[in-house]
Amino acid sequence: MQDLPWHVISEQKIGCTVVAEIRPYWRNFIDGEWLDSSDGRSIPIVDPGNGKLISRVACGGAVEIDLAVAAARRCFQERRLQSLTPAARGELMFAIAGELETLADEIAELEIHDNGKTRAAGYNEVKLTQRYLRYYGGMADKLEGRQIPLGDNIVDYTIRMPYGVSAQIVPWNGPLPVGARSIACAVVTGNTVVLKSPEDSPLSLFVLAQACERAGVPKGAVNIVCGYGSEAGAALVSHKDIDHIVFTGSVATGKSVLRAAAERVIPCVMELGGKSAAVAYADADLDNAARNVARGILHHAGQICSAASRLVAHRSIVGPLVEKLKAEAARRTVGPGAEDCDMGPVISERQLQRIEALCEVGVAEGATLATGGKRLEREGFFLPPTIFTDVRPDMRIAQEEFFGPVLVVIPFDTPEEAIAIANGTDYGLAAGIFTRDLKLALWTADRLVAGQVYVNDWWVGGVETPFGGTRRSGYGREKGQEALLGYVQTKNVGIKL
Repeated sequence: MQDLPWHVISEQKIGCTVVAEIRPYWRNFIDGEWLDSSDGRSIPIVDPGNGKLISRVACGGAVEIDLAVAAARRCFQERRLQSLTPAARGELMFAIAGELETLADEIAELEIHDNGKTRAAGYNEVKLTQRYLRYYGGMADKLEGRQIPLGDNIVDYTIRMPYGVSAQIVPWNGPLPVGARSIACAVVTGNTVVLKSPEDSPLSLFVLAQACERAGVPKGAVNIVCGYGSEAGAALVSHKDIDHIVFTGSVATGKSVLRAAAERVIPCVMELGGKSAAVAYADADLDNAARNVARGILHHAGQICSAASRLVAHRSIVGPLVEKLKAEAARRTVGPGAEDCDMGPVISERQLQRIEALCEVGVAEGATLATGGKRLEREGFFLPPTIFTDVRPDMRIAQEEFFGPVLVVIPFDTPEEAIAIANGTDYGLAAGIFTRDLKLALWTADRLVAGQVYVNDWWVGGVETPFGGTRRSGYGREKGQEALLGYVQTKNVGIKL
């Protein structure tokens, strides 16, 4: 491939907005260098807003994974991170966050065309990523061991030690902030990283790699390779020289990762799928419930693992609440992020076909399609907001994850029935409660099987709050102080004086 400048080919002004032309070719970042694929292959990157090719990425495979793991191992063995003070590792995170400030316009444009986000959401991705970096940068010097009293002439203490080489696989729906938070937790605790970026939306992570390079992150500490899951992903999680795995993705792929990890008894942090239920009681504020459930299922076209994909509503309010939800759906414009629409496309033709097929299953099962359910007749991969009513808890559409802007509405009569329905899937990622009765809210929150519960809102929490699942939604926690514990192991030192 011809040698091209890193950032962009050119910039043009449209109104008051500077639009960066997306670079047509990107390389993998390994051991501080930008490398082509060893076999010359590349991965096409398609804009989900119009279905057109926008760029290509060097296709990483087993060879690139070997190089990246070897680089991470050298960096770890030479203690390039561990020889830094924790405060200095934290300062690296602040430096990366600062570099992202200068790259925000480029990242926002990439998020529109590489991921299908709106422009506002693209800028918010940058802000969220900076927040993660600064939060864990500030935590770097606060992860402490303890002294254990064992009597005279004995000193005993614990040390938080890194695992070594952390293999990380991040999803296509939010690659930049999800990747950055995993990298930050690993680096501030002294681990080195090999991250496989998602082939459907890898570009923002290469800009993060550039920010790491500019910030002075030691060579080999952070390596980013784009490749297909069946090749690069499989090679990474089964590699003989990794010590730790962080995976975010589907349950099916997560099982494959865990099988590979079990062969070498490698610890994992697993953040998998969800089919999260919002329980709306008879006394709920219907306007508030409709507004927040709509936000919970339609943000980023429903392509969020903790989306509000099921509404479990008291039978007395189902009718009026569905009407309000339909009004919320009708208010949203659907189209490319570049057009400042409220809701963008799903990530690919493959994903759109999968969602449409499951919608057809719902109709065949006897559910009522209240709105949506069919792709928009235009360029790109667009599904309008979709609502199913008359849904039974045992239907496939009530059990399987759409990962799209599709809400299923299930009625209930008693609180006990609501709990049974909400807990009646294999998942346990998130849940919501809408009621004016605090006692009922607390009673419900105590009984919902979910890693996080939101009351009278959706996505209550932030960078500071632990996030993760129960059941087949995974284990371990991302976000918050608790996340750091997934990246360290305890060493005990006992000294006889």
